[in-house]
Amino acid sequence: MKVLVAGLGNMGRSHALAYHTHPQAEIVGLVNRSDRELPEALETYPQFHSFEKGLATKPDLVCIATYSDSHADYAISAMEAGADVFVEKPLATTLEDAIRVVETAKRLGRKLVVGYILRHHPSWQRLITEARDLGGPYVFRMNLNQQSDGPTWETHKALMKTTSPIVDCGVHYVDVMCQITDAAPVRVSGMGLRLSDEIAPDMYNYGQLQVWFDDGSVGWYEAGWGPMMSETAFFVKDVVSSSGSVSIVDSNKGASDDVDGHTKVGGILIHKPTGDRLIEMPGEPGHQDLCDAEQTFMMNSISADIDLTRHMTDAIQSLAICMAADESIRTGQPVDLGDIR
Repeated sequence: MKVLVAGLGNMGRSHALAYHTHPQAEIVGLVNRSDRELPEALETYPQFHSFEKGLATKPDLVCIATYSDSHADYAISAMEAGADVFVEKPLATTLEDAIRVVETAKRLGRKLVVGYILRHHPSWQRLITEARDLGGPYVFRMNLNQQSDGPTWETHKALMKTTSPIVDCGVHYVDVMCQITDAAPVRVSGMGLRLSDEIAPDMYNYGQLQVWFDDGSVGWYEAGWGPMMSETAFFVKDVVSSSGSVSIVDSNKGASDDVDGHTKVGGILIHKPTGDRLIEMPGEPGHQDLCDAEQTFMMNSISADIDLTRHMTDAIQSLAICMAADESIRTGQPVDLGDIR
């Protein structure tokens, strides 16, 4: 299967390495607007500075890991050129564009997979199972604040030219909430604050969303980027119901210089009135392992003709919640959600 990888930042390089080692993949090109230092394993592949030149290689599969504002147009161009698509989250920077991408995939019969990396992590799958076993309605308490400086802060500032932290990171954890409750979101509110003169006047680098579901579940998620962010209680993953709670309890997660820390669980604490139970999760996959798993899922979706309708619908739903929070932050008003399923 001929593969084109667009975007050679942290995620793009990892996805390219996944295809490099996949027995059914042949990388026909790597796309990046500027020259990037690459791992030795990727140095011999053809490199292009424009997406259009990359598409001229006629790939069967295009992996898009560029900045978010190009996701929708690149994905649609790739599908119209005859390729299936893997695209990093968020699917797009507007809900309208995300819907346009999904409608294109359906119209052309292309496979479209969105990079929700936690869906491929066994520890997060276990957390979701344990939480569902409690029964709802639920209270979701989640955050990922990153005290970033140096190159990481530069990356965050570049991302914030088009996408806020509450959208870029939030889609992951809102997706987890939705998988646990499986209920429709009905209302979203948000608050945010610009804490740095180094970002655009209309952007904020700290945000929090609150979401209500039609089964009575409620949840919040917060995300902050920058050198001013606290590393106290910066990684909270907690699900509560009337029967008890399920929590990630490892205390050193999410550090800005440790990409593995954003996904590793370490231990899951099950609390019930009858007592507590700690589930240790040794041997968790690292970042590259998870990227390998994502691309294996992508390849299998094509070869086995897996129905991705629910996957695409879920991607729209989590983005809709986060975009509604962004709208609420900017307008100061809560947002009622219509039928987004």
